[in-house]
Amino acid sequence: MKICFPAETLQGMKSVVYEHFGSAPGFIIVDTDNMSLEEIQNGDEHHAHGMCQPLKALGGREVDAVVVGGIGMGALMKLQAQGVKVYRAASGTVLQNVDLIQNGNLPQFDARHTCAGHENGCSHH
Repeated sequence: MKICFPAETLQGMKSVVYEHFGSAPGFIIVDTDNMSLEEIQNGDEHHAHGMCQPLKALGGREVDAVVVGGIGMGALMKLQAQGVKVYRAASGTVLQNVDLIQNGNLPQFDARHTCAGHENGCSHH
C-alpha cells in the first residue's frame, strides 16, 4: 500500500506528520510493501483557502491512502472520489503512524472531522 504523509520537514520516517494536508510544505510517500519512501514538495502549497487540489499537490503520484492531522472537506471529497482512503493521524512521526495504520489503529476521516477554515478552528486542535 502506498501511503502519503504531509510533513513540515522532509526527514524520511522521522518526519513529523503535519496537521493540515493542503498547506504542508512536503509529503512523504511510503510503500508499505517494501518500506521504500519518496519525499516530494507540495505542488499546490500556495492555493486559496478551500481550493486545494490534492492530486496537483502530490505531483500526479498515485497513493492508496493519506494520513493527516487535518483536512478540508473539499480535499477529503476529492481524494475519496479518486478511491484514496484518508486516515486521521496520531501525533508523532511517519514511522509511528505507519505502525498504527498497519495495525488498524487509525480512524478514517469523515465529514464531521474536517477543517472548516483556520478562523473557525479545526476538530484536530
